[in-house]
Amino acid sequence: MVSWNNLKQIAWTELSQSKYLVYQRGQALGTKAADVPSDASAVNYDQCFVRDFIPVALLYLIQNQPIEGGEYGPVQSREVVGNFLATLLKLQIAPERALESPPGMMPASFKVEDDYLKPDYGERAIARVTPVDSCLWWLILLRAYYRACLDDPTQFHPDLFDGINVQPKLRRAIRLILSLYLSHRFDGEPMILVPDGACMIDRRMGLNGYPLEIQTLFYAGLQAASEFLRPEEPYQKRIRHRLNRLRRQIREDYWLDLRRLRILYQAQNEQYGEAHPTHSETDTTTEDRFFNKYNLYPESIPFEHLIQWLPEKAGYLVGNLGPSHIDCRFFSIGNLIAVLSNLMPAEKSWRVMNLIHTRRKELLGEMPMKVCYPAIEGLEWQMVTGCDPKNKPWSYHNGGSWPMMTWMLAAAALKARHQGLIEQLREDLIQAGQRLIQDRWPEYYDGSNGHLIGRMARRYQTWSVAGILLAQELLDEPQHLTLIHFGEDSL
Repeated sequence: MVSWNNLKQIAWTELSQSKYLVYQRGQALGTKAADVPSDASAVNYDQCFVRDFIPVALLYLIQNQPIEGGEYGPVQSREVVGNFLATLLKLQIAPERALESPPGMMPASFKVEDDYLKPDYGERAIARVTPVDSCLWWLILLRAYYRACLDDPTQFHPDLFDGINVQPKLRRAIRLILSLYLSHRFDGEPMILVPDGACMIDRRMGLNGYPLEIQTLFYAGLQAASEFLRPEEPYQKRIRHRLNRLRRQIREDYWLDLRRLRILYQAQNEQYGEAHPTHSETDTTTEDRFFNKYNLYPESIPFEHLIQWLPEKAGYLVGNLGPSHIDCRFFSIGNLIAVLSNLMPAEKSWRVMNLIHTRRKELLGEMPMKVCYPAIEGLEWQMVTGCDPKNKPWSYHNGGSWPMMTWMLAAAALKARHQGLIEQLREDLIQAGQRLIQDRWPEYYDGSNGHLIGRMARRYQTWSVAGILLAQELLDEPQHLTLIHFGEDSL
């Protein structure tokens, strides 16, 4: 059995190889999604994906040491992160370039061909999905980069910061993002209305509408953006207003526990008008005061499964919500980001982590962690996924297990101060690391317990290596959590 420290050494040795780096004219701009052949079989795994690079970038910020640079020589790990952020800044769609995509948008990925950057804003993606999460992850990483490099401002990329001061072009980029994400739409909700496949789950999985992952990233991204704008900036007021509305709505409407289930079971339908003006978040937790504003029908909620599955001192945020629609699946990234972003109060954050700890067999299994639970099967799978063979039950996004999520799991457990889960993770990470080394770092695992290597999984997947190592670093040195979590709610 590999030891804790030996696992860290093996993972860092693997990740710090030059074969993973994406170069343009001698500059390392990020890392490839996986170590793949340079031919057509690579599909798009030879590109640098924004969401894939996040755990690698956070690890680079923490390690702050040279990594192998191949023919170009060693490169400082934080320099790669700065280059990545500046590259996305360069690739952001400006108003004068906005023909097919909206101004402010950033690509899902990019690659270098003949020394030129080739971004993908979704126009070449499978099923042409829109990368709504890219800008939000960029803002979160920008904040982490700034916090990490404050101890030595000479490490800042000049396109981003002048000393510790924000460059004007960076502020303009943030304003463009805010203009896009805070724009008025038809629905009037504080959440963002998106098509299916707009986040890490980038295939059809019933996430069109208001998926939790996008809303929690939106909440974190707005907080990050606010930190780089001047106090008198007009956008600050809009950010505060949107954060307040978003936080209130997610806390009230997305939260599900046994008490909430009992309320939903007794809910009235066809209620017209507005909730009672004295209603508050606590008022809506009683049967006689609950206003069923989304007109949810009890017959659409799997009460039998949830009553047996939900422990008494646990709860979570549902996956999606809309007119007569509630998606009761547990989506891991959305719930973990909700904890890290301070979207939920401490007591409910602890309850989410307690659910994961109590239902470890289902949610973590032999390879942490399930991207969603449970898997959809049968006719529902056919209707929701369009009979997608890659998302068959208990595979890929449909109940598959993704090692890269271990860093979010560790970070959220630390944030929520759930000691039982923190201690359990130390054991689980060693076992998972042993498997990952033997299996050559697959992208994901199949099966209800995560025992099988994903049937279509690529090996030497960058964020699989980074996810497990970043989780270890956070557990060993919890002070690094300040890079990615948001403080107590003072809004």
